[in-house]
Order: sequence, then structure tokens, then C-alpha cells
Amino acid sequence: MRVFAKLTLTELRLFLREPVSAFFVLFFPTLLVIILGSIPSFREPSADLGGARVIDLYVGIAVALTLAMVAIQIAPAVLATYRERGVLRRLATTPVSPLKMLGAQLAMHGITAVVSTALVLAVGRLAFGVRLAEQFGGFVLAFVLTAAGVLAIGLFVGAVVPSGKAGSSVGTILFFPLMFFAGLWTPREVMPEVLRKIADFTPLGAGERALNDAMTGSWPNLLSATVLVGYLVVFGLAAVRLFRWS
Repeated sequence: MRVFAKLTLTELRLFLREPVSAFFVLFFPTLLVIILGSIPSFREPSADLGGARVIDLYVGIAVALTLAMVAIQIAPAVLATYRERGVLRRLATTPVSPLKMLGAQLAMHGITAVVSTALVLAVGRLAFGVRLAEQFGGFVLAFVLTAAGVLAIGLFVGAVVPSGKAGSSVGTILFFPLMFFAGLWTPREVMPEVLRKIADFTPLGAGERALNDAMTGSWPNLLSATVLVGYLVVFGLAAVRLFRWS
């Protein structure tokens, strides 16, 4: 256990030494909330949103953004780089197994995602009066399911790409359409019906809907939970089957 904790701390330090990545994961989602919340019309109730405010929706979207950056853009590139440089192969000859190192990576990403989410919720509440999740247990469940679903996709990408640069490129290609369906540019509540239906079956669209359910007092809907578990099972098993240590 002590070895795992030291590994996690080391991975966290390495992550923080990359200021661009650290900024976008830890602070950019909060900055997005601040920018959007500073628009007066976004703080007014909207009839198109059933009386909700735009900023209320974007707090949940910002949480999905955090998970997308951690799982889709950063994790695949890091894992592929470690394999490309022989780090995993060398670890296999030490008491620190590659599996423990991967676990430390996942723990580090989880910690950064939780910190970023806490900042988003705190700023949304204190600066713009966004209510905290009315169904806290449901929010935690939605967060865990969304994180697990998108991390499974990230691990799959990291398992099959040949290099760190390829992992970064594939992650970036996936990031934009996934975040579109999560409502980053247009909240899903005002999307055409056909786009909303498509979004319900994407990992971040389902995740954002589950998070929004919890924010408004409900448990994550069954469809979103099923979709996220499906991504976890399918891509998680594929990642385990295809992952190469060297």
C-alpha cells in the first residue's frame, strides 16, 4: 500500500510539472464557468430551458469537460508514452509492477478530476448561486459512472495507439465530438430532438444528462447509467485484452 501511495504521489508530481496540462484540467473548467457566468443573460431564467439558467447547466457540463480532458486527452498519451519509452517493460523487472503503476495513474487522474470538480461546484455556488446537487448520492454515482466510462475509452486508446503523439492526436479527435454531444457549445436541452437522442448514447452526453439529473434532485436515469456501464464493460474489456506492456 505504501508503494502504491508513493507511486500515486510521484505521478501527481509529474503531472503538475506539465503546467499546460495541469492548468486545463484543474482550472480551465472553473474559468469557463466564470466566463459564462459573467454574461448577464446566462444568469437569467430561460423559458427555453424550463425556467433554468444557462449557467446552471454549464456547471454540469464543466464537470463533464474535466473528465473528458483527464480520460480522453491526457491518459492515453501518458500510457502510450510510457510503453513507447520502455518504462512499463523496465518496471516489470522491479517490485513495482506495471499494474501498480497503471493503478497509480488512474488514482492520480481521479484525484485531479475530483479537485477540479470541487472547484467548479464551489465557484458555481459562491459566485453565481448555482445550487449544489440536490441528490448528492446520485451526483456521486453519476460522476463515478461517467469517469469509469470515459476512462475505459481512454485506456482502450492508450492500449492500441503506437506512440504518445498518436495517443494525444486520437484523444483530441475524440474530444471535440464527444464534448459537442455533452453540450459544451450548445446545451443538449436546446438541441434538436435527433441530436439529443444521439447524445443520450454517447459517453459524455449520457454522463452530462446523469449529472444534470442529480443536480436537479433525481437519481441518474436508467438509460444514462446503462449506456455508461456499457462503455465501461466494452472498452474496459477491450483495453485489458489488447494492452501491451512493451
